[in-house]
Amino acid sequence: MSGFTATYRRELNAYFATPMAYVFLAVFLLALGLFTWEAARFFDSGVADLQPFFAWHPWLYMIFLPALAMRLWADERAAGTDELLLSLPLGLPGLVLGKLCAAWTVAGTGLLLTLPMWLSVNYLGNPDNAAIALTYLVSLLMAGAYLSIGAAVSALTGSQVTAFVISVVIAFVFTAAGWPLVLSTVQALFGTGFADLIARFSFITQFESAQRGVLELRVVAYFLGFTATFAFLNCLWASRRRLG
Repeated sequence: MSGFTATYRRELNAYFATPMAYVFLAVFLLALGLFTWEAARFFDSGVADLQPFFAWHPWLYMIFLPALAMRLWADERAAGTDELLLSLPLGLPGLVLGKLCAAWTVAGTGLLLTLPMWLSVNYLGNPDNAAIALTYLVSLLMAGAYLSIGAAVSALTGSQVTAFVISVVIAFVFTAAGWPLVLSTVQALFGTGFADLIARFSFITQFESAQRGVLELRVVAYFLGFTATFAFLNCLWASRRRLG
């Protein structure tokens, strides 16, 4: 884990030293607000809770978080600094986790900036604040899973655009696997058992239990395990570059 702190600070400074973090936060918050207040017709529901707000998280993460992570390794290769970085006497897991946690911090900042929505529903009614806090926590864990996809794919290619496209495709597969339209199609073709198996790997399915206010350890284990798996792949693909 040597090099974690230095890498984390370097990447976090790189996000905020350029307009990238600010643009990401502004566009992410704007999109989340529009989908919550307008597309989900929040004020027409007559219920003061954040269900319409959280329902859009997987779909927006699927687009925005690969965009946030696509530069982590691809940018190093494009700038020619990857060989210098990988030649330093630093542990590869520290480098990988330092980069991932920096992007995770930016995503967490985006979630933190949505707290006025939480205050708004408390002003309008009496929501279940414990359930909302739990859903925020699981949403942050889910964000790490999406970011781990983008970071791993970024280590595989030197193009940010290519990394973004591939990451979105992978993220879409793990997101749409729990979509009712997909599940009904799979069930009709392969049966209920196979459809249930596919649904278990979906971010939507895992996230739904938190939206109901239920803390299930399997959900926490799923997102942490998923993030760890792609972090391992990130180390593997980056090590190939180091050995090459």
